[in-house]
Amino acid sequence: MQKLTDCTTYADAQRLFSTARLWELFDGSRERLNIGWECVDRHAARGGVALRVAHAEGTDETIGFAELATWSARFAHWLESEGVGFGDRVAIMLEPSLPFYAAMFGTVKRGAVAVPLFTLFGADSVRLRTADCSPRLLLTTAEKAAALVDLEGVRVVVADDAFMTGLLAYPGRYETLTSASDLAIFQYTSGTSREMPAAIRHTHRALVVLMNAALYGTGLRPGDRFFCPSSPAWGHGLWHGTLAPLALGIETGAYAGRFSADRLLLALQDYSTTNLSAAATHYRMMRNSGHVGDYRLDLRKLSFTGEPIDADTLAFTEQAFGAPLCSLYGTTEVGVILANYPGAEDFVVKPGSLGRPVPGVQVEVHRPDGSFCAPDELGEIKVLRHGAWFPTKDRGRVDADGYFYHAGRADDVIISAGWTMSAVEIEDVLQKHPAISASAAIGVPDGLRGQVVKAFVVLSEGHAAGDALAKDIQNFVRARLSQHEFPRQIAFVAELPRTPAGKINRRVLRDQEAAAREAAAREAGTTAHAT
Repeated sequence: MQKLTDCTTYADAQRLFSTARLWELFDGSRERLNIGWECVDRHAARGGVALRVAHAEGTDETIGFAELATWSARFAHWLESEGVGFGDRVAIMLEPSLPFYAAMFGTVKRGAVAVPLFTLFGADSVRLRTADCSPRLLLTTAEKAAALVDLEGVRVVVADDAFMTGLLAYPGRYETLTSASDLAIFQYTSGTSREMPAAIRHTHRALVVLMNAALYGTGLRPGDRFFCPSSPAWGHGLWHGTLAPLALGIETGAYAGRFSADRLLLALQDYSTTNLSAAATHYRMMRNSGHVGDYRLDLRKLSFTGEPIDADTLAFTEQAFGAPLCSLYGTTEVGVILANYPGAEDFVVKPGSLGRPVPGVQVEVHRPDGSFCAPDELGEIKVLRHGAWFPTKDRGRVDADGYFYHAGRADDVIISAGWTMSAVEIEDVLQKHPAISASAAIGVPDGLRGQVVKAFVVLSEGHAAGDALAKDIQNFVRARLSQHEFPRQIAFVAELPRTPAGKINRRVLRDQEAAAREAAAREAGTTAHAT
């Protein structure tokens, strides 16, 4: 019987998929399963490279499956010696490196819960998350540790060379005893510290569910040489960029340190990468570098996630790399639900679409009253989960062929004079203006229309802000969208607020606008009172 990894067409994905066949890809069962064993130890005997890490300063780090199996076992034994038991949380705030992966997989081998934290978090962001998950230990660098001395109830451990040398005293094998339903990883979303999301709690079984995304979202198959530059502190970098390829015994590449498009391109060339999954921002930065043509690349499968991609970057990427750029859509809570099936020759990738549902998942677009939307009617994207429709909080539409399209977060919808507009669609047009390097659109109150569009614009080098340029931008958008969809207000800014994962944070812009209105109202009230 064919394994799912042997099937490469969309037709076979629909015909052969079953949850039972996902389980056939693993050694474990519903009674006993461990992420550390499945991703690392079972591949150690055949040897081979597990990870290649491109460090920002120019060095490369190669980690083999056998090496990682040994070091993660030592870490698991060390945790046991430190009294860390089943279900205890271990926070890991390190860049991709042998210490990071040894700690990650050693923690789950032990039966404890790994909690990856973004290395650019400040002390307050770390404190919020440790207060939420109460880890026994937090591993980080000496530099970060100096700023985390007052974490209540958390022992901070510096994972430096001396620490790694100390692990040599522990055995290089560790017996895993977890069940599929035991907790394995706590994953935080990229929300703001002002409104801290609770951790998504993943069990070891989540690795099996992840294979849907691996097979059909990133198109992973044996023989691929994979790379994902997203930080493993976030869902894309950890689950899709690390756990999924390793579970299938596929070599994967990671990026450590400050991002540079040229450093990524060099790594893609040197690692002979054939399958790349990145954030939309990564592709945009490669395009803006102007250097893609300087590298010898062999990319055959391309996917992106995190935010919509503008039309110009989409077209450039496909032309430069010679493969369709495939959207990978889902949420931290429900996983990947829509994909464009990279590598499936019988699947037509429609530009700008999120693709179609992955096998075994039912997705619809609903009106506010819960009824199904007609083709191309805007509504909220929902997924059937445990017999009920789960809201993604994203707006979108589905066309007559069953392809889904994103129309922004539910709270990014702008309603002006009864017209419903998508911030994403407006931003996509703004990005095409030659003077604009980045943009964001929100709705702001207006006495006549209820809301109007306000665009925040970062200018490209060589362009100067002014009324004439603002008018030109408005006319540019008006000519390409409906007459009511152009930004009636434009603010030229030096940069846009972003989440830790690099997405534009429109919530911050809305909050800033609200605060400015409140301040103006107070000032007006004070002036009136004085008069």
